[in-house]
Amino acid sequence: MLRRTALILAAAAAAACATDARRPKKLIATGWDQPDTERLLANLAEMEKSPLDGVVVNAVGRVDEKRRCHLRTAFAADKWQREWFQPCVADLKACKFTRFTDNFLILGANPGNVDWHDDAGWASIVEHWRIAAWLARQGGLKGLLFDPEPYTPPHNQFGYAAQPERDKHTFDAYAAKARERGRQVMKAVAEEFPDAVLFCYFMNIVAANAAGHANPSRVLAAQGYGLLPAFIDGWLDAAPPTVTLVDGCEMAYLYSRVEQYLESALLIKGACQELVSPENRAKYRAQVQVGFGIYLDAYWNPPTSPWYIAGDGSSRVDRLRANLRTALRVADEYVWVYGEQFRWWPTPNKRVKDQTWPEALPGCDKALRLARDPLDYARTEMAALAKAGTLINLARNGDFGSDKALSFEGTPVEWKEGRPPAGWSAWQHEKSKGAFTWDRDAGAAGKGAARAAGVANGCFLQSCPVKPGEHYAVGAVRRLQGKAEAWLRVRWQTAEGKWAAEALDVLIHCEDPRAGVHALPGGREAWGEVFGVVEVPEGVGRLVLLLCVADQPTADDVAWFDDVRVHKLE
Repeated sequence: MLRRTALILAAAAAAACATDARRPKKLIATGWDQPDTERLLANLAEMEKSPLDGVVVNAVGRVDEKRRCHLRTAFAADKWQREWFQPCVADLKACKFTRFTDNFLILGANPGNVDWHDDAGWASIVEHWRIAAWLARQGGLKGLLFDPEPYTPPHNQFGYAAQPERDKHTFDAYAAKARERGRQVMKAVAEEFPDAVLFCYFMNIVAANAAGHANPSRVLAAQGYGLLPAFIDGWLDAAPPTVTLVDGCEMAYLYSRVEQYLESALLIKGACQELVSPENRAKYRAQVQVGFGIYLDAYWNPPTSPWYIAGDGSSRVDRLRANLRTALRVADEYVWVYGEQFRWWPTPNKRVKDQTWPEALPGCDKALRLARDPLDYARTEMAALAKAGTLINLARNGDFGSDKALSFEGTPVEWKEGRPPAGWSAWQHEKSKGAFTWDRDAGAAGKGAARAAGVANGCFLQSCPVKPGEHYAVGAVRRLQGKAEAWLRVRWQTAEGKWAAEALDVLIHCEDPRAGVHALPGGREAWGEVFGVVEVPEGVGRLVLLLCVADQPTADDVAWFDDVRVHKLE
């Protein structure tokens, strides 16, 4: 089953089309260059040039002229005032976001020195969460990012062994209190921000090894995050259906195989729900998403580092792109990119080097852009290549403007009356009796077009040599008359011409002309664009481009193709 799932995933990852109707995937930036609201406002225009969909933001309240209050230190008994954070709200409201659609306000589990049985202390913590939710909603953010990690030893909010009154209360008693506090926190959050996304670096995946045991509490009691599932259980008690929870699976930092992402997704969606109460499991399944963390430093660190990911036969940037692509495909919606040693934008953090990530890890920004939005990447690269005069169309006679062309082998071929355009062949099902011809006068640019009429199921074909791992932008324009369906299909062959990787065929359809930004007005009878990006699978030596037509009952039902393009992307 896992092998079959991996195959399906690989097929989906081989292409990206503008008509992908699934939930858009998002890349969120976080790390040591994390901005506060003031620096976000000051640097937003430059920040939004990055290949990211959002950023994690710090909020620093102003207690008085000298003292500051960091929202991140929410797990403390100090009493806060909402007014301290009004300047942060003003900063966020002044931000005019264009690309950054999904931004999050960070809270941490620090200092974590409040015992779960301390009612007064927890009243303060709950109020801190309420302030955070209010601030995020007022500032137009997507929600909150919660970091459960303890950074202030000996305190550890979610470790039973670190609790001040552990000698007075059993683990189960602490778990019951943690659930109660989680319920109080979620109630406060939902009252201020009822449709918030609560994004966590990790949720129950950190305690997944306790699932499957007859008594998970015995396992959880000895773990550093043993009380976290109970806290999350409390969230589920009080969460309205409009709240979304994201298990960010920080454990994915060193993942480098498809199976690792799939296994973690199975754990989060499946076994990890055993760590919440039976009455909350349906809500868990409905409202908890799978996310993944990508640790950029692992692709820069030397092999001696415990945080190192090798290229495995390719460059490490290529491995970053491949892993990020897999993470985006497996995740429900969010993947977060974490960096420490370098930066995406200006930061006062002295631990961060002056170099940007694209300077330290050349090509990483392109890798992120290609994995996140292949179509946007392709159009950007094609525009740059065209400007440099190096944009090459590998499709032979792709504008259908000539009666002469070259074959795959490089030999000259001439068009014959009643046959497909020069350089192209055609295939149709044995029960299909249509005609594949060259229409000299019907092209989008007036040079000519490939014409298919009365075809029940068939296609024009052409192939070009490629190498595994390469990326290609493929596209055409098509126009329809009467009844017909037309699309592009990319298939694969070995260098010797044998069919290969058949499960990784790519189908690319035209956007609805009424909504597609690249389609001309006029509906089906106007020229509409078909465009996609493909990655060449292992063992492949030829890309076979099919201009497909189907469902034409009569000779008056016609499909035309023109401006066929196959561009290798850098």
